[in-house]
Amino acid sequence: MKKFTKLLFLLFLSVTVFTGCEEEADIDPLNFITFADPGVESNNSMTTYRTGVDVNSTATVTVPVYISNVSGADRTFSLVVDTAASTGDPSSYSVPASITIPANQNSADMTVTLSDSNLGIGVNTVVIGFANEAGLSRGDQVTISYSQNCTEIDATLVINFDGYGSEVSWEVTDALGGVTASGGPYADGQATASEMFKLCSGRDYTFTIFDSFGDGLSFPANGDYTLTVGGAVKATGGGDYGSSDATNFDTN
Repeated sequence: MKKFTKLLFLLFLSVTVFTGCEEEADIDPLNFITFADPGVESNNSMTTYRTGVDVNSTATVTVPVYISNVSGADRTFSLVVDTAASTGDPSSYSVPASITIPANQNSADMTVTLSDSNLGIGVNTVVIGFANEAGLSRGDQVTISYSQNCTEIDATLVINFDGYGSEVSWEVTDALGGVTASGGPYADGQATASEMFKLCSGRDYTFTIFDSFGDGLSFPANGDYTLTVGGAVKATGGGDYGSSDATNFDTN
């Protein structure tokens, strides 16, 4: 509690010093609302909470909210999602429209629900702030950072080159087009390459092998490739596949 009180004091002092005369007439630095810092990370004047979401499931993140003025009646404050700063698909998060601080209390919890909807392989964020209100001084926005949890599975790609490894590259993309793994080009004269990487089980992927010259693995001798995931062959080919050869597969 002492740490929180000190933080509020410093924030009030900052508002008092740096707020212009015209703004001072509209904002009371002692009427302050802020999100709690999780004590994990705070970068670029933005508090960050982190979590993961299981496949085909949901997760919740609870963020405490504090106000400086305790009132004898409930106080309700509107919440706003900063869509320009958020990277998560709107279908993957549910943010309440407002938060109510009960009478005679100085805090309440904001609960955000996250779902496994178009999460892909990357990190998603939703940035939330308080709506502008006359006479109210607001703390920094809060960022909730979330990604899809997964059970990893081993994948191995073996390529036997045709003699021109410098023309060959490859990538594995997820169902949303995100690149999960990639490699190449290699060296001319290199006989073979063996690449090991991780994928998530229970997902759909696409493996694509490229040839910059456009003759695949066909000159001066035919080459081939084999992608194995969890011990099962998921993609194989070779010879003259032109500029690229793609195979859809799953890790079920």
